[in-house]
Parts: sequence; structure tokens; C-alpha cells
Amino acid sequence: MRIDRLLYFLRFARSRALAQRWIAEGHIRHNGARVVRQDLAVSVGDVLTLPLRREVLVIELVDLPARRGPASEAQACYRALDAGGTNGIAGERQARGKAPQ
Repeated sequence: MRIDRLLYFLRFARSRALAQRWIAEGHIRHNGARVVRQDLAVSVGDVLTLPLRREVLVIELVDLPARRGPASEAQACYRALDAGGTNGIAGERQARGKAPQ
């Protein structure tokens, strides 16, 4: 499945065009490498790093969605790897209000 379709089906992007713009800006990582092509194939077991508005979300794909369904159906297709904790990208300094060095 293409990564732009996946972001749309998992409800991270409101449209495929928005997902494609997000990818073109270089904000998405796939298995640790920056995604530069919107037609990159993703599969079960891949790890995606997604910078959302207030946090950076690291997810592992456990299933590929067949459609853009309800949120509960989309959430069943991935699991958050750093849920509930401070992730390594944002770090503690930003959480305490200090500027990164």
C-alpha cells in the first residue's frame, strides 16, 4: 500500500492531497529514514514517525486498512510504540520549557 493512501486511511490526514504535501515537506519517517516519495510501499511491521500538532507519534503497523473507515477501525491497524511517555524526539527539555540546544 502507498504511504499517502495509508495516512489517509488511518485518519492522520484529511485527504490524500494533504498526506502528499506532508510527505513532500519531509516530515514523515519510515523505519527511521525520511520519506521522500509519496508512492513508497508500506507493509505490516513497518514503523512510522509522524509529527502531529502537539506531539510526535511513533507507530508500528499491525494491519493494513482496506478502506477509510471509522476511527476505531483505523486505530486497530496500528499500535503506538511510545504511548504514555515522553518520546525521544521531543525530549525532556521541551517538556520543562527549555529550548533545545
